[in-house]
Amino acid sequence: MAYGLDEFCRESHDILAANNNAEGRDAVRAKLEKLLQNDAFVEEVCGKGAPLGVTELYRDDELEFVVLAHVNEKPHASPPHDHGTSWAIYGQAKEYTDMSEFKRVDGGSGDGAATIEHVKTYRLKPGDAGFYDVREIHAIDYPARACFVRVTGRPLENEPRLRYDMETGKAELIANRSAS
Repeated sequence: MAYGLDEFCRESHDILAANNNAEGRDAVRAKLEKLLQNDAFVEEVCGKGAPLGVTELYRDDELEFVVLAHVNEKPHASPPHDHGTSWAIYGQAKEYTDMSEFKRVDGGSGDGAATIEHVKTYRLKPGDAGFYDVREIHAIDYPARACFVRVTGRPLENEPRLRYDMETGKAELIANRSAS
């Protein structure tokens, strides 16, 4: 039997209950890559019959982590952003996502004046997953019909996060699901 969503969620819960730090989160990233090898799962959450937009697949009542399917009809490039005190794992299911990582170099941590520098850009292809820890700044860029499964440390609807504008040198506080 193929590795499925239920097994992924159960194992992720066990990993994070024992080790909710960068090491444990990276272990969840590896489990997400394993889940993305399940063609039936990918077809179910990202195939032609899957709903467009963001669909919550699982929410852990005890640890608060959330598993979401993002089925994107149109191409999109986000500005650099973080996930506040949460973390995120992006697992590519269809098409690709170009991930860019940044670091803040002005010594600040809040909104207002902010200077960030680009560190690297790479492509997540189907089956790849990338882990972005608490307050790590990143940006995503994907084509039409790209689909990824994202795991966040907690629901982001009310999580204060920062969006960065490199042209104006400012960080803006955002508090909704989308960074863009």
